[in-house]
Order: sequence, then structure tokens, then C-alpha cells
Amino acid sequence: MKIKKNTIAKVQYAVADATDGKILQQVTAHDAQEFLFGNQLLLEVFEQNLQGLSAGDEFYFQATEAEAYGPIDPKAIVNLPLTTFAEEDGRIDDEVVRIGRVFPMGDKQGNELLGKIVALENDQVTMDFNHPMAGKDLIFSGKIVAVRDALPDEIPD
Repeated sequence: MKIKKNTIAKVQYAVADATDGKILQQVTAHDAQEFLFGNQLLLEVFEQNLQGLSAGDEFYFQATEAEAYGPIDPKAIVNLPLTTFAEEDGRIDDEVVRIGRVFPMGDKQGNELLGKIVALENDQVTMDFNHPMAGKDLIFSGKIVAVRDALPDEIPD
């Protein structure tokens, strides 16, 4: 069976920075992920390059920053008061609030966003809500482990 609209492909893959080849994400055959194709849930460049592949097929392609996660958006880097991260007793846990830590946060519309602490200064925490791979040209490589038709309840309305 080939990957097409409303199929689920189980994929092992790696994503690398095209500039230096550093692996940014790797999913092994043991942990292969399933993706629903043809419903605009995935990067368009990913779907285009896997369309028509079958179990056992390998893939390798590059995606520009624009095709992948876009440029870094300076508006997605925000300063928050350190008190945002205070415990109920008002204490700030230095083990929790540290540079590099990722926190789920909510926006005014109720969407969950992941923000990474990139700086701590005085009473301010600088968080970056850009996708971790934003601003990068990427290399995708991997193998299709399996392909099957999506079940009706797996297809969004």
C-alpha cells in the first residue's frame, strides 16, 4: 500500500540541521511514529516527499526554513515576570525555573504553547515560543515502516 490521503504511515526518521548536520530529532524503528496523511496536519514538504512511498521505502530530502517551521518570529520571544513561575507559597524553585527548561503555557484563546526559558534577568524570564526548529533549513531522512488505511475515527471531521 502506498501513502496517500487518509492513510496512516508508521515512520522512523531523523531531522538534522542542514547547516551543520547536527541531529535535532531522531525516532528509531522501535519508537516509529504514526502520521495521518492528506489532512493538513503535517508539514506540506513532509507530505509531498512521502506521498506514494510504501513500507520499506527510504527517504531523504531537504526543507528550507520557509518550507519547514519558518523564520524565528521575534514576537514569539516574550518577557514574563518571574512571579509567573512562583509556587503557591510565593517561592521560586531554581531547579524548575532555569535556562533551557520548557514549560507548557496558555494563550488568551486557550491554546497550549510550549515556551523555552532562554534568559533569566533580575525579576524577568525571557521565553521563546518559536518552534525549536524555526529558523533552520532541515534534512529529513528515514524509512517507512508500515502503511495502512486510516480508520474512520482517526480522520478529523
